[in-house]
Amino acid sequence: MKSMERELQCPVCKDIVKQPVVLPCLHSVCLLCASEVLVQSGYPQPELPPEPNSPASTPNTRSPRQARRPMPKADRALRPGFGTYPGRRRKEGHTQLMLFPCVPCGRDVELGERGLVDCMRNLTLERIVERYRHTVNLGSVAVMCQFCKPPQTLEATKGCADCRASFCNECFKLYHPWGTPRAQHEHVLPTLNFRPKVLTCPEHDQEKLQFYCKSCQRLLCSLCKLRRVHGGHKIVPVTQAYQTLKDKITKELGYILSNQGTVLTQITQLENAITQTEVNSVAAREQLSQCVRELMALLSERQAMLAQGLESSRQKRSEALANQVAERRSLLEHAGLMAFTQELLKETDSACFVHAARQTHNRLAQSIESLQSFSLSADPSFRHFQLDVSRELKLLTDLNFIQAPLAPVIDTQRTLAYDQLFLCWRLPPDSSPAWHFSVEYRRRGVVPGGGRLEEVSGTSAVIDRLEMDSVYVLRVRGCNKAGFGEYSEEVYLHTPTAPVLNFYLDSRWGLHADRLVVSKEQRCARSVPGLSLLQAADRALTSCHLTADLLVGDVAVTQGRHYWACSVEPGSYLVKVGVGLESKLQEWFHLPQDMASPRYDPDSGHDSGAEDSSDSPPSFTFLTMGMGKIYLPSSANSHHGTANYRDGGIANGNGPSSPTGVTYPLPPRLGVCLDVEKGRVTFYDAHSLRPLWEGPVDCSAPVCPAFCFIGGGALQLQELVANRNADQTPVRRVTIQSRVTKLN
Repeated sequence: MKSMERELQCPVCKDIVKQPVVLPCLHSVCLLCASEVLVQSGYPQPELPPEPNSPASTPNTRSPRQARRPMPKADRALRPGFGTYPGRRRKEGHTQLMLFPCVPCGRDVELGERGLVDCMRNLTLERIVERYRHTVNLGSVAVMCQFCKPPQTLEATKGCADCRASFCNECFKLYHPWGTPRAQHEHVLPTLNFRPKVLTCPEHDQEKLQFYCKSCQRLLCSLCKLRRVHGGHKIVPVTQAYQTLKDKITKELGYILSNQGTVLTQITQLENAITQTEVNSVAAREQLSQCVRELMALLSERQAMLAQGLESSRQKRSEALANQVAERRSLLEHAGLMAFTQELLKETDSACFVHAARQTHNRLAQSIESLQSFSLSADPSFRHFQLDVSRELKLLTDLNFIQAPLAPVIDTQRTLAYDQLFLCWRLPPDSSPAWHFSVEYRRRGVVPGGGRLEEVSGTSAVIDRLEMDSVYVLRVRGCNKAGFGEYSEEVYLHTPTAPVLNFYLDSRWGLHADRLVVSKEQRCARSVPGLSLLQAADRALTSCHLTADLLVGDVAVTQGRHYWACSVEPGSYLVKVGVGLESKLQEWFHLPQDMASPRYDPDSGHDSGAEDSSDSPPSFTFLTMGMGKIYLPSSANSHHGTANYRDGGIANGNGPSSPTGVTYPLPPRLGVCLDVEKGRVTFYDAHSLRPLWEGPVDCSAPVCPAFCFIGGGALQLQELVANRNADQTPVRRVTIQSRVTKLN
């Protein structure tokens, strides 16, 4: 019992709660403390019931040994707002809602218009507190009989819950005579804090709380239940709510008690973490000191080098200036030269004067030149020896502990699933650099951590050896000296439903260079209407004469399941994508190009009244795209025999419909899956792998991919991930081995 003292403390006064009330946030606080907090918050003093141990709460009676006093009666004084509730007057202003600053919640809790009156007492907590006081011997203060007259007052031995008073044995027998209704009163241990027997509704006096509203999570009486505010709420009897909540708490308590070993293990882990925190903090502090010492040592070394260069320059300049001083001092010795020159000027013999004066003239000329061209032989300012440390100071100011990289951002435009998974990402601009990255990949439904790749250099990764028709969940995080950062958002990639068929566009059948152009890589084709269409249209008076160009893949298949994808330029006029028998395609290709489409060839197995009744599959199966739309034929009137829509496909009512089919916006990429054994071809939205349309095709002979252009248009085959990265910077390859299969 001593260990639960913390649970019995009032969050305001930090003492054992007295007369606790339950706030709307379900925390309990002393009634007196709650009123004091409201007064400090600027609200008026609420009207509270008297203190249990105050004179106002004790019956005003004398000892039965003296004069007889009236029998004690239960306290039936109505609290403010209880009993009759006249309601609000019509012109009465809106009552201000009271906000109570709940300490455990750390926020203001709305009490309602009537404040603490709407907060019911926590009788269960009061009973626990009373048992706690008796157990830990905190209730050793004797409770005196309230009907004995001092100084003959005896210690109370019983308490009456109906009379709300404590009695000694004699007074209890006197006021509860045998054979009277008072003899049936409930007697309890003597106390100064009598609680009501049951909770009553704070809005409807003496109405028991018999219901519980699960929507509002409040106890209701029979009158509250009829209110409009609880209309449509799930209301159950309080006994049912009691049993449900009791069962939950019992189950939760049992779970916690049965996992005491786990709790001890976690405590041990936490204690070890605290120890490791201390050890690692010391190591980090030592590393910090070491780094600062290295910086200081480097600064000292650099300071010595710069000081040495400065001293060398000072010596050279001082020597140069000293030599110049000595030279100028020598000019002071020319006073004798001046006197000699004056005496020389007194010579009158011309020949002798010229012979003696030439040397004197040269010396005087040198002195004059030196005086006129005087300058310092060295600059004493040392301006170019000043240090600019602004950049270094900024670096030192920004010197801080490194942070782990932020969560990378997945490049959804470049990330795709085809023959392999290609994952591409980048770090946010304000992120710390990453030394390497960790890529996690798993099948959908597998818990995180099912697959992981450590130390992926660069910002992309290729994952191969995948399972077909599966959804993989991928995410990535960076790592540097500070450790691993947060994971990026997860991306879901759906692998194709069959192995990817790698092929190129076949140019061996004599393409029309004026209309159809195939790229050098043989993976792109563009149709440009030429003069032939112009000339044909000139000869036609009643209809437009169209010319169709056929292009096939250089690979024909005879067995298995195969998948490939392509993208059609949205501005294309008409492009047909599908499969067909290689022999039939060659036969159609060598026929005149202005003939009807093979879809309507009576011998092609596609569309005619006679052939619709036969069960033979068609030789060709195409889907038509153009002008930003894709046309999905209906199963009844399709030119594809028994073609039908796949469940969950986008053709089920999405887009403009007609008796012969529906149209839908052109997907970014169109996927084609050919099942030779079943003789079926399925078209997908390659971006989401949602099936669009499925139909039969004759697979009795080699079948190859086929593409047909009517008018201008362009088409590009989906490039394999392996081929696309062959000429680029090498990326890290990740192989999903049997481990994922086991997890699945």
